[in-house]
Amino acid sequence: MTADVVPLSSVVDAARLLRGAAVRTPVLDAAHWAGGPLGLKLENLQPTGAFKIRGATVALARLSPDARARGVVTHSSGNHAQAVAWAARALGVPATIVIPHGAPSGKVDATAALGAQVVRVDAASRVETADRFVASTGGVLVAPFDHPDVIAGQGTVGLEIVSDVPDVAVVLVPVSGGGLISGIAVALASRGVRVVGVEPELAADAEESLRTGRLVAWPVSSTSRTAADGLRVPSLGELPWEHVRRFVDRIVTVSEAEIADAARLLALRARVVAEPSGAVTTAAWLHHRSSLPPGRTVAVVSGGNADPAWLAGVLSSAGNSI
Repeated sequence: MTADVVPLSSVVDAARLLRGAAVRTPVLDAAHWAGGPLGLKLENLQPTGAFKIRGATVALARLSPDARARGVVTHSSGNHAQAVAWAARALGVPATIVIPHGAPSGKVDATAALGAQVVRVDAASRVETADRFVASTGGVLVAPFDHPDVIAGQGTVGLEIVSDVPDVAVVLVPVSGGGLISGIAVALASRGVRVVGVEPELAADAEESLRTGRLVAWPVSSTSRTAADGLRVPSLGELPWEHVRRFVDRIVTVSEAEIADAARLLALRARVVAEPSGAVTTAAWLHHRSSLPPGRTVAVVSGGNADPAWLAGVLSSAGNSI
């Protein structure tokens, strides 16, 4: 690893910091219904319902006492918001969280219930608003993905996967701002495991970036069309982009119908509740296997905070499932 990517040692240390703070989630064998060697890394079982608790906890744990006293600020569509609120409450740190309009109400309510100050804004101004709060309060910005400690925390998912599935050949990872796939790629870089990102077709900025070799951004008006609210970020972060271009094998895209189909099968066959963002990796396995590298595969089910109305609609279409 070079100086401009997160070192493996930081991920290993993050695993130490997370003992007792985050769940060491299992890998569920799905081969009996998925038609091949697929395992599901169940990050939906975390206390806040998503992997984000890992990065948020590590980032706050590494703050100095003075920084903790000033409080933290972040912006998020929901899962990182809940994670920062959870970690802040555990450490007694004040938290201000900017959440865009359009985020699922369940995620917003859960964040407020954890004691954080919630500020609602238009999606296009979330970063600017968070920066204003940092300037006015002196709080520390805990970015949802473009942050070395957040990346290190998310990378512990990769360490657990290779520990539990030593012969894993491929890991499928949802891609939004890139924190999760960056951390997992660092954890697996020396293991010969191929890391594949998965995005919705309607928010495929990372796929375009990797394919063209330049970091691109999609307008919010485009990314907001996908049901996968956790994957609507317009662009990879600059630090995640460095990890993605170096360590990620490829990025595949899935349709909205494929995401819904995967969530339905996860619920009915695996008894796993996945939000749209968490179902994209299973969708890639079910519908785009010819585009994936061969071998034993683990799909990261990144979160389970599904909007009840969306999930009800998905399950009501069970007769149309593959």
